[in-house]
Amino acid sequence: MAQRTRRMAFPRVVIESDTDSESSSEEEEEDEAPGAVAEEDEEEEVSDKANDGKMGGKLMDSLDVKKKQKAPITISLKNVCKVCKQKGHQAGFQGATYVDCPMKPCFLCKMPGHTTMTCPHRVAVEHGVIPAPCKNTRKLLDYVFERQLRADVTMIKPAFVIPDQVDCAVIRYHSRRITCLEFHPTNNNILLSGDKKGQLGVWDYVKVYEKTVYGNIHSCILNNMRFNPSNDGTLYAASSDGTVSCVDLETGMSFPLMDLNPNGWQGPANWRMLYGMDIIPEKSLVLVADNFGYLYLVDMRSNKKTGDAILIHKKGSKVVGLHCNPVQPEILLSCGNDHFARIWDVRQLEAGSSLYDLRHSRVVNSAYFSPQSGSKILTTAQDNRLRVWDYILGDLDSPSREIVHSHDFNRHLTPFRAEWDPKDPSESLAVIGRYISENYNGAALHPIDFIDTSTGQLVAEVMDPNITTITPVNKLHPRDDVMASGSSRSLFIWKAMKSELVQEVDEKNQKKIILCGKADKTNNKFGGETHDDSDVDTFSRKSKNLKCEKRESKSSRSYLTKRKR
Repeated sequence: MAQRTRRMAFPRVVIESDTDSESSSEEEEEDEAPGAVAEEDEEEEVSDKANDGKMGGKLMDSLDVKKKQKAPITISLKNVCKVCKQKGHQAGFQGATYVDCPMKPCFLCKMPGHTTMTCPHRVAVEHGVIPAPCKNTRKLLDYVFERQLRADVTMIKPAFVIPDQVDCAVIRYHSRRITCLEFHPTNNNILLSGDKKGQLGVWDYVKVYEKTVYGNIHSCILNNMRFNPSNDGTLYAASSDGTVSCVDLETGMSFPLMDLNPNGWQGPANWRMLYGMDIIPEKSLVLVADNFGYLYLVDMRSNKKTGDAILIHKKGSKVVGLHCNPVQPEILLSCGNDHFARIWDVRQLEAGSSLYDLRHSRVVNSAYFSPQSGSKILTTAQDNRLRVWDYILGDLDSPSREIVHSHDFNRHLTPFRAEWDPKDPSESLAVIGRYISENYNGAALHPIDFIDTSTGQLVAEVMDPNITTITPVNKLHPRDDVMASGSSRSLFIWKAMKSELVQEVDEKNQKKIILCGKADKTNNKFGGETHDDSDVDTFSRKSKNLKCEKRESKSSRSYLTKRKR
C-alpha cells in the first residue's frame, strides 16, 4: 500500500497579498450581479426623469406597480453531458468521484467495458505492466553499453527516499499559474520559478521570507529555464513571446539573445512561441524549439543565433520538449504535438534526419533521458500513459512498459510531466502529479505520485489536506531529499519525514508561522480549484489576530506578520 501523508498545518508559510490589478474577476462578478446592476439602472433612470419634472406622481406610481407585477426570472438548466454534448445524462467530477459518460470508454485507461471508478488501473497502477527482461544480444554494442553508459549505475536497487511532508510554502507567490521550476546548481536553498505572465521568481526556501519576483523578463509564458554551465549567476529562459533571454540573477536585468517576432504582433498565424530548451555545454549552444516544428541554435559566446532553423517535427506542430543525453550531449531527444518523440544527432541535424521516431497515440508532453547513464527514455503523453524504454541501443519500435496514470488534462493547467529522480542510482523512480482527485476523509485531493518505472508500481502518493489545487509542476532536488511543487500560483517545499525525536525539537523551535500581506477572507485550507481564465486562487487567510511586526525585503511591498501555531 502506498504511503500517504496527512498534515493539518504547514510549519512555515508566506502568504502574498493581491494587488488591485490582480483582483479576482469572480469577486467582481459577485459584487456586480446582473440583477443588482439592472435595479440600479432603473433607479437612476427614474430619479433622472423625476428631477426633470416631466413625470407626474401617477407615472411614478405606475412604474412602481409595473415593478411589483414583473414575472420572476426562471433559469432552466438542461441536463447536457460535458463530454459528448448529448442530453439525458451528465459526466464529470461530482466531488472526488468521476462519473463516466456512457457514450465514451473509461477516462483513465481509455478502454471500454468499465467505468473510471472500477478501472483496474485505478486500484493498481501496475496492472498489466510486465517488467521487460534484460535484452542482451551478445553484440559489441551491448558490451560497450554496459562498460561505458551503465558503468555508474548500481545493479542493486536501494530504498527510495520520498519527500512526503510539506516543510514550507509561499502562498500566492506568483500573479499567474506556475509553469516551470529549477533548482540552483550550487546553492541548495535557491529555487527559481517561472509563471504564465513571464515573471521569474527567486526564493530562498530555508529563510522563507527572502524572495523576489522579476516582472520584466518576458511579456508572456516563461516555458523553460536553464543555467549557464560556466556561470551559475546567469540564467537562460525561453518564452512564448518568441525570445530567448539571458538573465542576471543578481540584478534581474535581462537582454534577448534571439527574437522571433521582431515586428511585433502580426496575427496568430505568424506569431512564434518558444517551448523546449536545453544546453550543450561542450559546444556552448542553447537549443530552443518553437510552435511551428523548428529548432534554433544560439551561440552562448556571441549571444546570437547561429545557422538556419531546422524542421525537426511536423511543420506547424508545437515542439514542447528538448533534452540532451547526459553522457552524450550530441544526442538530442525532442517531443511535440505531432504524437512523436524523436532522437537526433546534433552533429548531423537536418530535416528528416532523426535517428529514431518513437510513436505515441496522442500529444507527447515531455520526454527525458535517464539522468545518470542516459540509457533510458521516459515520456508522458496525453493518452494517460507513461512510456519507458530501457535500452536506447535496443529495439525502439515499442516501449518496454506502458504505465497507465491520470494526467489527461491541460486546459487552464500547466501540462503534466513525469520526471526522473536525479539522485536515484537505479534510474527507476519518477514523479508526476495526478489529475483525477481521490477522496481522503471527505476531502477531494490531487496527490503527487512516485512511480517505480521498472515495475510500474506506485511507490508513494503524497498530499496535504491544505493543498486542494492540482499540482502539475514538480521538481526533485538534484542533491537533497527535497521536492518543489508548483500548484496554481503557490510554491511548496516537501521534505522526507523525520524521526519523532527530531520532529519534536523542530516543533519547539518553530512556534510561529510567517504570514505575508493583508488577510481578506476566512477559510481553513490553503487552496481551492482555480480557473486559469482569471488566474486567481481562492486562497484565504485569517485577519483578526494578525499583528504587523516587521517589514519584508526590499523586493516586496507587503508586511511580515507572525501568528502562533
